[in-house]
Amino acid sequence: MGSMGTASVAGEDTDDERRNVSDAAGVAVLGACAAWSLITAAAHGGRPEGVLLAVLAVAGGYAAGRICASLLPVAAPCAGALAGLGLTVAVPHLAPGPQPGPPLGHAGATAALLALATGAACCAAWSARAGVLRPVLGALAVGIAVTAAVVGSTTGAVACTAVLLASLAAGRVRRRGPALAALALTALLVAGGAWAVAGRVLPPGLTASLEGLLTPHRVELWRDALALARGDAALGVGPGRFEELSQAVAASPLSDGKPHSALLQQAAEQGVVGLLLLAAVFCWMLYTLWRTARPTPVALTAGAALAALAAIAAVGNALSFTAVTAGAGLLAGLATARPMTQEPSRRAGQP
Repeated sequence: MGSMGTASVAGEDTDDERRNVSDAAGVAVLGACAAWSLITAAAHGGRPEGVLLAVLAVAGGYAAGRICASLLPVAAPCAGALAGLGLTVAVPHLAPGPQPGPPLGHAGATAALLALATGAACCAAWSARAGVLRPVLGALAVGIAVTAAVVGSTTGAVACTAVLLASLAAGRVRRRGPALAALALTALLVAGGAWAVAGRVLPPGLTASLEGLLTPHRVELWRDALALARGDAALGVGPGRFEELSQAVAASPLSDGKPHSALLQQAAEQGVVGLLLLAAVFCWMLYTLWRTARPTPVALTAGAALAALAAIAAVGNALSFTAVTAGAGLLAGLATARPMTQEPSRRAGQP
């Protein structure tokens, strides 16, 4: 009995150390994002409030997720899933002002919220003990994917389905590290594709096909953003200044003033450093999922939802919505909280 108690204490100490490292990394990365937005705004002017609000939303959502899931490991992610679903259904337009239509309007934010809600529902299902509750929560996740199709969010339906399939596969994964790396690579490939379209480096036939799918206006926004990034790669043009400098925005009276690509917006407005900091936030979230003591299916399900969000944000305007950034932080917090009640331990050989 004494040796078991010693092992338990040692395990808790290891978990505490992991959490401390992950939390310190998060504070450093989010703090750097906030500081850099202020630096670039001071250098070239601009409005850093949007970046600061996004940083605050991620941090607040992460803290709330950690607190709630430690007390209610099943009910908290279930409530988060229902909140995300309710928000997309009850508030069809997630931003004020003119709506340029589904390709450039709120479609990306809707898809992102539905993907995060699906991930939260799947996390709740994996956190529940085997029995009646787990199939019910699984049905909730399926229902969210069906809702995405019903409301006409094709991207959301695809993202939700991808999260569902990844969550099902996560139950058979023994080592989470390679799986999380694969998710990061998937998001990177989507981001690289967007950059390639903006830079005209793809074959003409493929470029024309993608432009038809993405809409020419979106591609013109990307190319304006890339041109601004090349003009000042170090500091960018300043946060929030894309709208006043983009020719594509000036030519479209219904434009919302965003380039509709998170990585190209960061590169244009905050330079290479801003782009790297955005990538660092995503990597930090995956790192917390890798280091968490929660079961691997929970960690990988959350990772799949966050990777889906990253892919959507690479070709859309999802991160401009506070509900999405707060939801991303909330899901990461829910999936990394240490429940006060006993939970099935991780498989041998993990992470």
